[in-house]
Amino acid sequence: MTLRLSRGVALVVTLGILAACALPRVGPNKSEIFAGSVLREGDAFVLTVDDRVNAIAAVAPALGFSAGFLNAGEVGSDTINPGDTLGLTIFENVDDGLLVPTGQNATILNEVQVDGQGFIFVPYAGRVKAAGNTPEAIRRIITDKLSDQTPDPQVQVRRLAGDGSTVSVSGAVNAQGVYPIERPTRSLVAMLAAAGGIGVDPEIARVTVVRGNQRAEIFYDDLYNNPRNDIALRDGDAIVVKADSRTFTALGATGTQNRVKFETPTISAIEALAQVGGLSSTVADPTGVFVFRNEPEAIAEQLVGQDLTGTQRVVYVLDLTRPNGMFMARDFAIRDGDTVYVTEAPFAQFSKTIAAATGSLNAVNNVQSTTGL
Repeated sequence: MTLRLSRGVALVVTLGILAACALPRVGPNKSEIFAGSVLREGDAFVLTVDDRVNAIAAVAPALGFSAGFLNAGEVGSDTINPGDTLGLTIFENVDDGLLVPTGQNATILNEVQVDGQGFIFVPYAGRVKAAGNTPEAIRRIITDKLSDQTPDPQVQVRRLAGDGSTVSVSGAVNAQGVYPIERPTRSLVAMLAAAGGIGVDPEIARVTVVRGNQRAEIFYDDLYNNPRNDIALRDGDAIVVKADSRTFTALGATGTQNRVKFETPTISAIEALAQVGGLSSTVADPTGVFVFRNEPEAIAEQLVGQDLTGTQRVVYVLDLTRPNGMFMARDFAIRDGDTVYVTEAPFAQFSKTIAAATGSLNAVNNVQSTTGL
């Protein structure tokens, strides 16, 4: 009787000591997270996810091309650019012509370079605008200017050398380089193909086009899902392909705790949990799945229905056991920088306490057996 009583007292004392101490755990519990709510003098808005919250929180920065990119027409592959070098052949139907030497019927002007302002100089025709024109257009301009000084001149214009219209393709492609805009490669998709195609998973590939002071980015798959995104290229465009760099962090009672890359353009909360092995079947609390996020002022105001200033801390609560809880989690969009945290179930901490207490009690018994008490 005395032995049983002493063991009982030891167990109670041990449980009390353990209750006063912090046993190991994966992180804060639900009560501690809710204690940080603005309703309890904290600085975070804690919101239960429903259809309304999903509709507001799903807003994410859109990728795509502006009207300036989408409405640009294709550039002819024979358009002359500053720096190009042209060759001119001028025929005259008179014995004593303006440019043709005596006894000949034509004169050749080689290596006529287009200056930085886009002009060339032709004797008796003066400065002629070449950049932005085709050789045929330049031929007509020169012919018109010489017609007033020599009868029925005939002019040939050809591009001898020069870069012409080019774009640079870099990043995660199989053949980086500077490529001319030719008849088969006037659009973005065709130019990427000319560069050997992309070198990363198409689902996470992002394509950026820089044109002067304009910049636009799009997911590679969207080039095919919407043919309108296959924009016409312009001289000097810089095309950069890179893998999606967005990540979220998974912590708590999940299969693994890690910083996780996005595997698709969009990821739901359910998909995020699946990427890290789902909930731990032994300790996870399916009523306590949290997503921590800093929301822009405009979105936060819609969520809480009041005027706010600046970026706000928002904690989204997903209860997978509620009616339609799985659907809510499936519709909740994870964003770059989110932290997905799963709390431990209350019984898990209690089990740890019992296990620790049992271990302590066994240790006491071992001591008593050894000392003969």
